[in-house]
Amino acid sequence: MTRIVGFLLMIVLFFGCEDDQKKIIDVSNINVNITVDRFEQKFYKTSEKNFKELKKDYAFMLSNADDSVWLNKIKSEDERYLFKESERIFSNFSDVKQNLKNLFKHIKYYNPKFKSPKVITHISDLDFEYPVIYSDSLLFISLDMYLGKDNIVYRSFPSYLSENYKKDRIVVDVAKDIINQSYQKSKNRTFLYRMINEGRIIYLIDSYLPAISDDLKIGYSKERLVFAEQNEMDIWKYFIEKELLYSNDKNLNKRFIDNAPFSKFYLESDQETPGRIGVWIGWQIVQSYMKNNDVTLQQLLVEKPEEIYKKSKYKPRR
Repeated sequence: MTRIVGFLLMIVLFFGCEDDQKKIIDVSNINVNITVDRFEQKFYKTSEKNFKELKKDYAFMLSNADDSVWLNKIKSEDERYLFKESERIFSNFSDVKQNLKNLFKHIKYYNPKFKSPKVITHISDLDFEYPVIYSDSLLFISLDMYLGKDNIVYRSFPSYLSENYKKDRIVVDVAKDIINQSYQKSKNRTFLYRMINEGRIIYLIDSYLPAISDDLKIGYSKERLVFAEQNEMDIWKYFIEKELLYSNDKNLNKRFIDNAPFSKFYLESDQETPGRIGVWIGWQIVQSYMKNNDVTLQQLLVEKPEEIYKKSKYKPRR
C-alpha cells in the first residue's frame, strides 16, 4: 500500500488562537465525493454458484486464498453472527457516511489535493489491530469492530479496549489512520518527545473533527477524561519530580503512552487513572503551544518537540 507523500506538509492555512475555544472551520462550500461499498452484504449473501463472479469483482480482496476458504467463511456460524450484528447496528449507514464526509471536507480544506477514498465496509473476524485501513484511494472499515462496547462478541476483550468499539468511534479511527499514514514522527526517544509526538496526532484529529467530543478523540470514558482534567497538576508534578521528561527509558511507553487499562505511577490509586496519560499531557502541551504562538499547522508539524514544549508556556490546570 502506498502512502501520501508530503501530505501534511502541504497545509498552508493558519489556525486561529482563540482563548479556550475551538475554531470551527466553514467547510460547507468544499465538495467531496464519497462512495460507500457494503462488501459484507454482498459477501455473506452470495451463493456458492455466484461466488466466482463476486471474486472477479473483488479480486483485490479475495484472491489471497482458495475459494473453499471463503465459502467456509460465508457459512461459518460465528462469521454470520458478526454479519447479523453489523446489519442490526449499521442498517442505516447515513450518519457514519456524513461524519466521514465532514472529515474529508476538513482534510481537503487544509490540503486541497486530498482525494476522498472509496469506503469499503467488511467483516474482519474481530481484527482489533486493524479496524480501519487507509490506502490512498481505498478505506476499509471493519464493521464488526464497532458493534457497541457491551456486545457479547467482545466479552473476551479488556474493557479499556472495548470501550471504543462503538459506531461513533469510526470517524476518529479513520482520521487517526490517515494521519499515521502521512505524519513522520520524530525519532528522538525521550519521554517528552514521545508525549508531544502523540499529542500532535490528537491535535490533528481535533482539527479535522472539531465537533467530536474530547473523550472520543482521546479514547477515554467521560469519567476517565474528568479524572485527567482534575488531576493534571499532580500528573505533571509527578513527571517533573521523577525527572521523566528527558528519560530514554522504554518502559515509560508501557506506563504512560501505550494502550493500557490504567497508567502506572506505582501508587495505590493507579487503577483510577486512565491509560495513555502521557498522550493526554502531550495533547495539552500542543494545545498550549498553538494558543500562545502565531504558527500554522504546518509549522507545528515540523517544529521540534523540545521547542514546542519550551514555547508552549504550558501550565497544568490546578
